This record gives sequence, structure tokens and C-alpha cells, in this order.
Amino acid sequence: MKFLLGYYLLLLGSGQLASTYQRAQKTGDILLGGLFPIHFGVASKDQDLAARPESTQCVRYNFRGFRWLQAMIFAIDEINNSSSLLPNITLGYRIFDTCNTVSKALEATLSFVAQNKIDSINLDEFCNCTDHIPSTIAVVGASGSAVSTAVANLLSLFYIPQISYASSSRLLSNKNQYKSFMRTIPTDEYQATAMADIIAYFQWNWVIAVASDDEYGRPGIEKFEKEMEERDICIHLNEFISQYYDDHEIQALVDRIENSSAKVIVVFASGPDVEPLIKEMARRNITDRLWLASEAWASSSLIAKPEYLDVMAGTVGFTLRHGHIPGFKEFLQQVKPKKFSHNEFIREFWEETFNCYLEDSLRLQESENGTRSSRPLCSGDEDITSVETPYLDYTHLRISYNVYVAVHSIAQALQDILTCKPGRGLYANNSCVDTKAMEAWQVLKQLRHLDYIDSIGETVHFDENADMWGNYTIINWHRSTEDASVVFQEIGYYNMHVKKGAKLFIDKTKILWNGYSTEVPFSNCSEDCDPGTRKGIIDSEPTCCFECTECSDGEYSNHKDASVCTKCPNNSWSNGNHTFCFLKEIEFLSWTEPFGIALTIFAVLGVVLTAFVLGVFVRFRNTPVVKATNRELSYLLLFSLVCCFSSSLVFIGEPQDWTCRVRQPAFGISFVLCISCVLVKTNRVLLVFEAKIPTSLQRKWWGLNLQFLLVFLCTFVQVMICVVWLYNAPPASSKNHDIDEIIFVTCNEGSMMALSFLIGYTCLLAAICFFFAFKSRKLPENFTEAKFITFSMLIFFIVWISFIPAYFSTYGKFVSAVEVIAILASSFGLLACLFVHKVYIILFKPSRNTIEEVRCSTAAHAFKVAAKATLKHNTASSKRSGSTGGSSGSSPSSSISLKTNGNNRETGPRVSFGSGTVTLSLSFDESRRNSVM
Repeated sequence: MKFLLGYYLLLLGSGQLASTYQRAQKTGDILLGGLFPIHFGVASKDQDLAARPESTQCVRYNFRGFRWLQAMIFAIDEINNSSSLLPNITLGYRIFDTCNTVSKALEATLSFVAQNKIDSINLDEFCNCTDHIPSTIAVVGASGSAVSTAVANLLSLFYIPQISYASSSRLLSNKNQYKSFMRTIPTDEYQATAMADIIAYFQWNWVIAVASDDEYGRPGIEKFEKEMEERDICIHLNEFISQYYDDHEIQALVDRIENSSAKVIVVFASGPDVEPLIKEMARRNITDRLWLASEAWASSSLIAKPEYLDVMAGTVGFTLRHGHIPGFKEFLQQVKPKKFSHNEFIREFWEETFNCYLEDSLRLQESENGTRSSRPLCSGDEDITSVETPYLDYTHLRISYNVYVAVHSIAQALQDILTCKPGRGLYANNSCVDTKAMEAWQVLKQLRHLDYIDSIGETVHFDENADMWGNYTIINWHRSTEDASVVFQEIGYYNMHVKKGAKLFIDKTKILWNGYSTEVPFSNCSEDCDPGTRKGIIDSEPTCCFECTECSDGEYSNHKDASVCTKCPNNSWSNGNHTFCFLKEIEFLSWTEPFGIALTIFAVLGVVLTAFVLGVFVRFRNTPVVKATNRELSYLLLFSLVCCFSSSLVFIGEPQDWTCRVRQPAFGISFVLCISCVLVKTNRVLLVFEAKIPTSLQRKWWGLNLQFLLVFLCTFVQVMICVVWLYNAPPASSKNHDIDEIIFVTCNEGSMMALSFLIGYTCLLAAICFFFAFKSRKLPENFTEAKFITFSMLIFFIVWISFIPAYFSTYGKFVSAVEVIAILASSFGLLACLFVHKVYIILFKPSRNTIEEVRCSTAAHAFKVAAKATLKHNTASSKRSGSTGGSSGSSPSSSISLKTNGNNRETGPRVSFGSGTVTLSLSFDESRRNSVM
């Protein structure tokens, strides 16, 4: 096997096999290799192996590829003529045509490898291939990523540096696999991101992706897919293409594109691969698509033709930065077949440019019908400037400039090697290279540390992946107004080395969509959603296909095509169209609203009426009615009612923390104070009148001090409940955002249990008071208004029993309103029942406000009690007599007479019971009356 490989390499090195290929070559002290696509492809031929296989023929001349080759020759000549760069070294070159195919490129690459000493496979026993031809120290090329990948696999075995000028596949950045590969073009890692940024910039979300089925298209479109996924943009169709696809495959692809609703087609491919697709699109006249072109074909002469402009006008593409090569224009115009005999490609270039044949051309052949070709002969002295050819398109040199930089980079690395000072080198022990035995791997080492300024003043430096930084120019295909040719209009740039958000710049005013329109094309799966709606997911459809759903209440969207509706802040609510949020109305039981005003009026009225009653009692404090109702307790009771009415005012107005902490304790303590007074007063009179003989101990026990003490103790319990409540869980103001369009400012009571204890204790005292009042309802009403107290307690219970369900079933400001109504209703009930009839007697019935009226009322009560006792006694006696056999005659008369102070005159009513008569005479002096009071 080694022998066969060595023999094959020997043939390549000696030129016996390579002589069948066209080349451009020139001898020199150091040789540089070159690989350029002088043709777009090879003729398709089915090798049936019936005979020895023939070399495939390259077809379709590439004028731009020839210009790139000329850029390499120009750069080498410039270096050889320089007195500062490699002054005593002559560079030579050997340049081959790759025909844009891997097989042709590998055949040419083997000739480079054959010139180098192959220690790794030990072929020295067969030949010394480096004795005859100088070693190829570096290779410039190739163009396509697929071709460069195959070449790099071979050159990397021998560490021969390879600098590509147009291969941008991101896979080639893998230095573990492609050790000697370098390039002067940015990687597709950035181009895929730039394409995705453009699609997002124009707000498209439904595109078609087409890629060449090779090492350039597959990695590029894979990266593009990831970028699109990050931006939530969908790819409707994802197709691969090749210039070698059959017609029916191309037609099937065009059918899918034509039936797709996506209008933007992103193409990651080279010009030759795209051409069959564009040709079929033009044949069908499909003009409603927008093309987004990768750098490999964005300015390709194969596609940028007038016959394709109806389909391709408006294309947006990426091109490399252009550079300036001084003198290159003149060099291109000096090309002559006879003058540059070392360049075999010039003859074919001349024949293709002028559509002729040179006299000694090998391409003179018979046509299929046996006649000579219709091409005329040419002399080789024609004027190259008189024809229009892509070869002379030097206005924006991009790939040509990359070739120029690649050659100068190699020369600069050689210069650094030659000028190396011992002890400062890059090799073992900081040594330098023996220039007489320079090897390719040493040049590769120097290239990796290269750092110099090029002809346009930019720094040339390869990064850790041996890639060179660069920027993209964004172009738009316009139709020339002069000759209908393609004009590449620059519309922006993409700077990959600035911060995110500033990388892309596009001047929309310069863009012509489809060659004439200024309106951005629509390429979305669904129509844009209007403000106030959001995109809703459709089952079994991509996320880019959606239906517009109206935002929910409390949410909004203020721009088109919103993915989600934004929730309004807590203090805001969405308008009817859900396009913006407005501030919610803040509501509470306000002083200024009619309901608040009405409650305030009633509260103030209650305070005024209570104060009026208090004034009447103070003014007539020495009258029997006031004295009979225990005036001191009445004063305290009226004061507590003033507090009850006043406490309702704290519930009105915007709740603050301090008002929330004050209002419930104020209400609770006021009511407990009020009911305690009623309870003590009622119970005292009840005990006095129920006692048969008021003893001195009872008089002492129910003295005024003890009455106030009992009131204090009852109230103190409520005070302690409030203190514990405020300490452990104090109420505070809060805003309730749960109601649409309204914020209710309310009080958070802190602990509903504490509130329950407060109201429950108040109701407990009211129940006890009701019990005593009901029991004493038949006592003289001038002493105790037992019936009215009973009514007032009934009103109290009705109000507060109704309050509980109303309190828990309302919300917002109505909670405070319910409690205010309950406070006012119960307060007015107490005031009316306890004091209205007394004020009426004092003011309008003064005749009843006398000591005689009081005595009469008391006597009547005493008589009723005595009569009940007598009847009870007589009934019991009759039962005893009957049981012992006594007579059944009428019972004897009984007479009861009460006399005081020796006054024997009987006064009072006379009442008859059956056959008997009871006469009650009662007289109270002042001291006795006061003792009862």
C-alpha cells in the first residue's frame, strides 16, 4: 500500500499526472499553492467502468474565480517587487482549478503534498520527493466550504498551512480536526445570527429555509435554525439543494415553495447550487417571494442576471467588507494570452470573454452535427476593456481582497521567520528557524501568531480558532435604470463585535422590495393581532400560527402582535378595548358622598339630641322624675350615648391606620359603658322594690359609689379585650384590589376573633340587662323605665343580630356603612326608649312631674303587691278550712292601713275584693323617699 501511494505521489511530484490539468505556475525559492474555482462544476458523466475511467471535464467558466486567481498572482508579484518584504526571496506559485468540486480539489492537493517530505508515512525508502521541486510551503484556498473541508483533511496530516479566502463553514473552526486550516473570512456562526436578526428586525415569523447539501449549507442552516428558535420564529419548509439534483427534484422543491404561505426564502448555498432553483422559479414566474442570501451567492454572477430580476429583484444579501488593492485595476486590464504564458487559464478566459477560439486552442472541436463550431477565431490582441465581464468588476473587491490578504499574511509570516533573532523565536527554547531548511509546520506556527497592519490600515490577526474577524455589508438588489442589470445597493451593515442591540443597522429608505415597492412584505403565518388582543395557540399548529384572542379584563396590550397581554398594575384597570390601563377609582365611605353625608347628619343629630336631653336633665335635676331615675347614672348614660354617636363618625372618611385602630374599641367601649349604666340602674331598683323591707345593709350596698364601681368593672373588661386586640393583632388600613375598576380602602380588623369577643361581650351585657328589665317591667315607671329598657334591648338585639350576616356579606365601603347604621340605630333606640318619655313629661306634662304623682305611683305598686299577698293568704286559708270542715260562709272583711308620722287620716284608693274591702293609705316623707331613690 505504501508503495502504491508513494508511486502515485511520485507521479504527481514529477508532473506526469498533473500535466493533464490546467494550471498557473511560476518557479521561485518558495512555492505557494493555490486552489480556485475557475469553473462552476464538472460535466455529469456516468462511469460504467467498461473502460478506463476518464477525467471529468470542467464546465461553465467562472469569471469571478479567475479574478480571484489573478489577485493571488498580483499579490505575489507585488511582494517579489518589494524591497522591504522578503527582499532576497522569490515567491513562486502553483495554482489549480478545483472546478468547485471535491474530487478535482483533492487531485490538485495531492500534488502539493507530494512535494513535501512525508515523515509520518516514511516514504523516503521509495523516493526523495523534495529533491526536484521546492516544497509548497502554504496553500491559498479553496473557495467553497465543502471543498476546503476535504482539502483541510489532507493538508492537516502534514501541517501544511491552508488559508481560505471564502470558506465560512463553522465546522472548519474545529482545530482538533482541521489543525492547519485558517481563513480570512468570518465564520458562518455570525452570518446565521445576522440573518435571524434581520428576520426579527422586519418582524417576519414564517420563512422557508434552503441550504446546499454540503459542509457549507448544513452547518449554516443548523445554526440558523437555533437562532430562529431562540426568537420564536418558525421555519415552514426546510429544504436541501444541489446543482447536481435532477430536474424532477428541483420541480418538486419549487412546488412546495409555491404552495407555501411563507414569502421569505433564506438560502444558505453557493451560486452554482442555487442556480437550478432560481431558473425554475423564473420559468414559472414566481415573483411574490423575497430572498435572503448568504454571502456565498449574494453577489454571484450566476444569479445576478437581468433574466432573473423579475424573480430576484429586492433580494437582501450579506457580502464581505470590501478592500482596496492599489494597482489591481491596471493589472486586470493588462491580461493577454501571449504575455502571460505561465498562466494557462488565460487562454480559456480569453475565449469565453470574446466567445471565440484562439488559433492553437485545444478546444477547437467539431459540433454534434459534424460542422465546425460557430465561434470565430480571435487573435488574442482584443481590447478587454471593450466588453462587459464580471472579471473587471473591481469596484467592490471582497473575495479578491481576502485572497490578497491571505498571500500577504503568508509573506509576513515568512518575513517574521527570516528576521527572527535568536532567543526570541516561537520554537523550542525560543529558537529561530533555519531558513535553508524551512518546513511548512514552522510557517503554520508563525501564522498563528501573526499580527500586522494591512494595506487599508486594519490589523490582521487570527484568533484562537485561526479565524479572522470581519463585518458584513448588507446589500439590496436593484434594477438598473440604464440597462436593466443588477445593482447591489448597500443598505446597512452587521458588526459582529459590538454589544448586542447595536450589531445590526439598516437604512429602510434605501430598500426596494421586489425591485419597486417600499412596503415591507408580509411573511407571517397569521395576520398581526391588533392592540388589545394577544396571540392564542392553535392546536396542532406551529407557535407562529395563532388566532387573536382579546385580552382579559385587567390586562392590556398596546402594540400589534403581542404574544401575551400585560397585567395592569394593582392600582389600574384596563379600558374597554384593553389597549391601556387607567387608574382605578379609590372608594371608601367618604364624607362628601351622599351616603356619607346622610350618616354624618344622623350621627351629629344623635349627638345634638343626646346633648339636649342631658341639658334638660341638668336643668330639671331636682324634679321628681329626674331624681327618680337616678340622675347620676342618667348623666353617665347620656355621656356614653354621646360617645356611641361620636364613635360612628370614625368609620367615615378614608381609613388610616390610626382610625382603624380607634374605631372598633371606641364603639365597643362606648356601648359597654352605656349598657352597664342601664344594667346597674335597672338591677338596683329591682332589688329595692322586690325586697320586703329595705334594710340599711341594702341601702349601703346599693350606694352611689358601688354603682359606679360596677359600671367601671363592666367597662374595664371591654377595655382589656381592646388592649389585648391592639397588642396582638392591631387593625390597619388596607386596599382591596379584587374588585374591577375600583380600589376599596378598608380596615383589616387584624383578628375577627377579637372583634367577635368585643361584640359578643356587649351583647352578653345587653342580654343580662334585658333579663332584669323584663323582670322589673311592672315597677313604677317613674322609678325605672323597665318597659322601655326592654324595648330598647329588643331593638339592640334585632340590630346587631341583623348586623352579623350583613357585615360578612358586604364588601368595600359598605362594610363600614353597615356598622355605622347598626351603631346609629341601636344608639337612637336607647336614646328614644330611655329618655324620650321622660323629656316629654318634664317639658310638656309638668303636672306629672310632682311628688304626689311619684307617691301615687309608688302606692299603687305597693297596693298591688299587698293585694296579691292577701289574696294568696286568703286562698290558702280557705283551702285549709275546707280541708278541716269549716263553714262555707263569706270570708271576713280585711282592712290594711299604713300610717306614717302619727297621721291617722286615710288617703288613697279603695279597692273591693269579693265581700271584703282593702283600704291602702300611704304617705312618704322626703327622707323616706330619698332613701328609696
